[in-house]
Amino acid sequence: MALNGADGVARALGPIPSDNQQAFQIFVVPETGPQEEATSALVRSLRETTIPDAVGDSGLDVKLTGAVASSVDFSDYLSARLPVFFIAVLSLSFLLLMMVFRSILVPLKAVIMNLLSIGGAYGIIVVVFQWGWGVSLLGTGSGPIEPFLPMMLFAIVFGLSMDYEVFLLSRVREEYDRTGDAKNSVADGLAATARVITAAAAIMVVVFGSFVLEDARVIKMFGLGLASAVFLDATLVRMLLVPATMELLGEKNWWLPKWLDRILPTLNVEGAADEQVEPERELVDA
Repeated sequence: MALNGADGVARALGPIPSDNQQAFQIFVVPETGPQEEATSALVRSLRETTIPDAVGDSGLDVKLTGAVASSVDFSDYLSARLPVFFIAVLSLSFLLLMMVFRSILVPLKAVIMNLLSIGGAYGIIVVVFQWGWGVSLLGTGSGPIEPFLPMMLFAIVFGLSMDYEVFLLSRVREEYDRTGDAKNSVADGLAATARVITAAAAIMVVVFGSFVLEDARVIKMFGLGLASAVFLDATLVRMLLVPATMELLGEKNWWLPKWLDRILPTLNVEGAADEQVEPERELVDA
């Protein structure tokens, strides 16, 4: 039988007919575990080579199903759409920030910095849960990462990091509009928002870190990934890299081509703050 002779197959059991004799089921037992990469490679090999060669021109409709095959299909489905999801979110964020802050470099820098914090979280998850570094401390084992985790982490972490980014940049922009000093406005904006950002991030790190105490492995992944991403974003990225790059760029932070400024709609995050000047009143002695 072709299945028994395929590389990676321990044994094939069947065929087992259905009640109406219209379908037959064959159980394939792989030599490796369900979460090993070799098992996923076996699924693809059976579909692409072994089964088509065995069926030939017989006209049989053969489907390879099961938990492992479904997991492989789901992973391939999400992997093919992950770049589209990333590009859509990053592009819309870039356009929104460009309209709000009237700049090209500021939203570009924000997108790149957010990718750094998310990339750092991905790396920590791979090192711990896939490579197994210190995974015994979490009371679980090493293995592949769930296919939906990168997309979910990206959406949640990107939303949180953009909140911190807009909060910081809004204060910096206010100082720049008030003083016209591109460099000192960065320092003043950071001084005004650093404690709030740090306190908010500390709360989120504690909340997400508590997920690691759960029993389910996927919940532990979420907790460690979110906690590490928020920690990296609020410390290394938001408090160090963002102010440093804005300080070095100076006036270039707020550069926007005039033709682009004319066609972009104007968005005001906090609303217009019109100066209210009290009219002078004349004091008349009665």
